Amino acid sequence: MKQKSVSNLRKKIDRIKLNIYVSLLKRIFSIKKGRELLLKKFKKKVYDVLVVKDKAFLKQVQLKKYEFLIAMLESAKRNLDKGFISKKVLNRIIDTLVNGALLKRDIQKQIKNKFKKKYGVFPPHFIVLSPTQRCNLHCVGCYASAKINAASLPYKVVDRIVGEVYHEWGSRFITISGGEPLMYQDNGKTLFDIWKKYKNIFFLFYTNGTFLTKDVAKKLASLGNVTPAISVEGFEKETDERRGKGIFKRILKAMENLREAGVPFGVSVTATAKNAKVLLGDKFYDFFFKEQGASYMWMFQLMPIGKAREMRELMITPKQRIKLYRKWENLLKKKKYCIADFWNSGVLSNGCIAYGRADQGYLYIDWNGNIMPCVFVPYYKDNVLDLYSKGKKLAHALFSDFFINGRKWQKNYGLKDTRKPNNWLMPCSIRDHWDTFRKSILPKDAKPEDTSAKLALKSKTYNKTLEKFDKELKKLTEPIWKKEYLKE
Repeated sequence: MKQKSVSNLRKKIDRIKLNIYVSLLKRIFSIKKGRELLLKKFKKKVYDVLVVKDKAFLKQVQLKKYEFLIAMLESAKRNLDKGFISKKVLNRIIDTLVNGALLKRDIQKQIKNKFKKKYGVFPPHFIVLSPTQRCNLHCVGCYASAKINAASLPYKVVDRIVGEVYHEWGSRFITISGGEPLMYQDNGKTLFDIWKKYKNIFFLFYTNGTFLTKDVAKKLASLGNVTPAISVEGFEKETDERRGKGIFKRILKAMENLREAGVPFGVSVTATAKNAKVLLGDKFYDFFFKEQGASYMWMFQLMPIGKAREMRELMITPKQRIKLYRKWENLLKKKKYCIADFWNSGVLSNGCIAYGRADQGYLYIDWNGNIMPCVFVPYYKDNVLDLYSKGKKLAHALFSDFFINGRKWQKNYGLKDTRKPNNWLMPCSIRDHWDTFRKSILPKDAKPEDTSAKLALKSKTYNKTLEKFDKELKKLTEPIWKKEYLKE
């Protein structure tokens, strides 16, 4: 009884501390007088918690996480001071992300423990959901092979998926992809109905920006739990070349609409051999972060899947990838730009987050209901519509041999001993370890998402290209990993 009382007391103290942090964050953003002193104290506390006290991970890994969080904070402060983000929207985001995720973590912990008791594992942290393949653009190398007339999930299925993830997984963050999410519609329902219903979930959605009108921006501002990540390829030349003439100007107009409404937004960019030079300079980042008011940026490296199967010449080279890694380090630490590259920033997530990994992990559901380990792994075993028709739930997909194989690889590659993990500068199971993926992770009876994915497995040229890439990348990254991360 005494031990239980002590435990309850500790929980109360933790909640009080978290309340103080939330109040401190709001004060940092709401007032300018004394802000720098408050910010300095906040940074010191975060550094102490992440870098000094956390001994479970390599110091350099934790340092990168600290720099990313500080860059996120600085980006928000910068845009707030410029009037690009409204205080009302920012406070709503803090309440959803921080208050909801941290102050109510006891509730979430109970949900996750209940999940583990039922299934034997903890649930993934979030999902990526593409409710529609429909898109009004025809971008070269589109991973989704999107088109104007394409498949979409019924609204009741989308609602059920989000409801399960919220109520039974304890998740408070969901990413929406596509196709173009703002084109989703079923029986008069759109994603705005989902965003409004699940107000305690924070949603990030990827968009081409062409539907972000003034009215849409105002609706997003009124919600306060949604942020759009707008896709670009560089400046006007690079963006219009891949996405269509005039698209870049429409994107800039969309960003203007979001700034006027005070909605924080991000930029999504795909690194290719054609725009690598632009991405290695400062002008691109300065333009979107300083001039346009982006709060964050997600960088992807073109994967030769979907329409990109025959676009292997657009892949960046291993040498370009290393240069982009060094660029990311510089932008994060010196410029304080909140940027994550889903391959080069593997240390932020302790490696691969696919296969429904617990903690920071996720799974992906496409417009046909196919459940895949990752947006960039176009193979599956289960379909959510089939699971529902059999009286099962989304969680059952976690136990296919495909997902189990992937999580086993993740564990052996780094999660089993986070003080001595394998090279997290090569975190991706499919892109960075193609041979291992085919032989040890992908089951023989796994189904390809489309024809391109099917042909990829049979193509000798495709296999040789990816295997060669991985070998060269290993030679370049291993010295960096050993010298800069393992040697402390």
